[in-house]
Amino acid sequence: MGSLVPFQDLNLCPEPPLPATVNISTSASPSATINRTTTFNFLTPKIEPKQEPFDEPTPTQTIHQEENFLFSVSNSTPDFIPNPETTAPANASSSADDQNALYSEYFRISELFRSAFAKRIQKYGDVEVLDPDSRAIVPVPEQSQLTPETSPTDGSNLERALSVVVSRKKAGRSNELVRVTNLGIDDQRHFRDLVRRTRMMYDSLRVLVISEEEKRTGPGNGRRARGDLRAAAVMRDRELWLNRDKRIVGAIPGIEIGDVFFFRMELCVVGLHGQIQAGIDTLPASQSSSGEPIATSIIISGGYEDDEDSGDSIIYTGQGGQDKFGKQCMHQKLEGGNLALERSMHYGIEVRVIRGLKYENRVSGKVYVYDGLYKILDCWFDVGKSGFGVYKFRLSRIEGQPEMGSSIMKFAESLRTKPLSTRPMGYLTLDISMKKERVPIFLYNDIDNDHDPMYYDYLVNTVFPLNVFGQGSNSTGCDCVSGCTEGCFCAMKNGGDFAYDYGGILLRGKPVIFECGNFCQCPPSCRNRVSQHGLRNRLEIFRSRETGWGVRSLDLIQAGAFICEYAGVVLTRDQAEVFKMNGDTLIYPNRFSERWAEWGDLSRIFPEYVCPSYPSIPPLDFAMDVSRMRNVACYISHSSSPNVLVQCVLYDHNNLMFPHLMLFAMENIPPMRELSIDYGVADEWTGKLSICN
Repeated sequence: MGSLVPFQDLNLCPEPPLPATVNISTSASPSATINRTTTFNFLTPKIEPKQEPFDEPTPTQTIHQEENFLFSVSNSTPDFIPNPETTAPANASSSADDQNALYSEYFRISELFRSAFAKRIQKYGDVEVLDPDSRAIVPVPEQSQLTPETSPTDGSNLERALSVVVSRKKAGRSNELVRVTNLGIDDQRHFRDLVRRTRMMYDSLRVLVISEEEKRTGPGNGRRARGDLRAAAVMRDRELWLNRDKRIVGAIPGIEIGDVFFFRMELCVVGLHGQIQAGIDTLPASQSSSGEPIATSIIISGGYEDDEDSGDSIIYTGQGGQDKFGKQCMHQKLEGGNLALERSMHYGIEVRVIRGLKYENRVSGKVYVYDGLYKILDCWFDVGKSGFGVYKFRLSRIEGQPEMGSSIMKFAESLRTKPLSTRPMGYLTLDISMKKERVPIFLYNDIDNDHDPMYYDYLVNTVFPLNVFGQGSNSTGCDCVSGCTEGCFCAMKNGGDFAYDYGGILLRGKPVIFECGNFCQCPPSCRNRVSQHGLRNRLEIFRSRETGWGVRSLDLIQAGAFICEYAGVVLTRDQAEVFKMNGDTLIYPNRFSERWAEWGDLSRIFPEYVCPSYPSIPPLDFAMDVSRMRNVACYISHSSSPNVLVQCVLYDHNNLMFPHLMLFAMENIPPMRELSIDYGVADEWTGKLSICN
């Protein structure tokens, strides 16, 4: 598979510079002209494609180290090509001759390599060695295989399993352009579930990579592991990237408008945008059957001086001629991505638009939101603000699409700060918890006069029977004074490692998680006390015509992050029978689908992966009464493809038969998107439990 980073193609090295001819007129004889061949060393700016910055600031040295880990050594620059940043300037009088000799020798070696080692040359310029006995300079294995010594089921060997060098097998993107239309409901669900599982695998692998790095170096060491790059590389090696067999024009099946991504690499993994840094994704002319480039998607972040973004209408500046600060330093040309956009306009081909927005979070300072399809209406050459010629493209959003995700995020931001001025009508209360939670919970209904959630007492934590705390040993805990470390007592209870990383993200689901409790010496900031601190994100209970009452977040929730507890009054089997006869509303936790097993499931990457079975837990044989006291989680809708999972957690007692039901995000949940749980059993008419009707 080809490299994701646009390394320089050594077979397409620029022609040697020609000596400049200068005409000099003498004052004695104006008509006499002396032709002299003089060599000048002009300083020309580096021309790069229109690029976006990496997802988070990383030192240049760190980026190079990650690239060396991820990508084939065959893509690295040979030693005989000088590096302008490290090579000392040569003598001006001999630089031209040396450079010409260097290029001549390079072209000779390049042609010699082509004729000696390559039986066939791809039309896009890549050399592929087909004969395994052709004595290639860099022998390449067919595929990297994990040996039993690197089984990821063993925590000590997991790092070696993740650090296995990816294979050099080429599996480039297809040159076949297709448009997917008229998908049935079953097809839409299939592709949506495929994208959801792929993103969940990517997020699980990414947080696992970062966790292994933190184990080795410790948190806060000044160098953040690029888990996004390493996770994408491993998935690429296992051929788990989506939409590589077809180059899709228009909407990508399974990706909805408003989906949010924290990393550019995730866009590549799902096939939404295939360039790791360039802002225009194209089918090059060399790969196109028509011989003309076609643009399929663009990313606009507002970081370029000539871009104008008003939402439904965009003035997009072409690529080329920018320096590393995004300033124009020379004229643009109608080539590459610029020509691809012009050809897409000519053929009436729409492009996908992804917006990069600044968003303060614990992952990165920017998020990428898919905003739908745009038509290219016009193209012209203009003088930019820096005085250089630039190509500009006018894009207009196609009508009939759902609201833009970037607009929804801005709307949610205004709701967090000034809800009444943003939505003057519809709020029943601005905090249904009556300040019992750390953050307020809105109650909103602009459909009818139903005020049902206001008639119940708000319950922050689950109420257990008193005898639960007397069963089992609850007088033991860890002795970690400044915070739990690997190998402590609580880590051993969890099978030898913690369930969360240092950012509080769930690494993998387990039958039950033991958090530090009242008898532990560690502080409240301990990494093993994630779910017991309560609600973090601002939630809103809202009235819906489709699902009755539902729950959505005003904040962006990261995949693997804790949301809240599913709280109620716990009843034993005998008590549940009595309450059921009275017509009370009961929840049976044993009916919840075991979605926790999906989070962290890396069986498609590591065949030796085994779903965690320790610590084990007996079948949940209790009911939960939410007929009089409940919390916000009781209004979350049911879905067969949920974005929230239920994880059993123990911290205030050690009775395995009565765990807390904690909710974690299975994917990145954008603001104002409804939360959903797989309850296992739902009402056949509404698709929700009776509690939410």
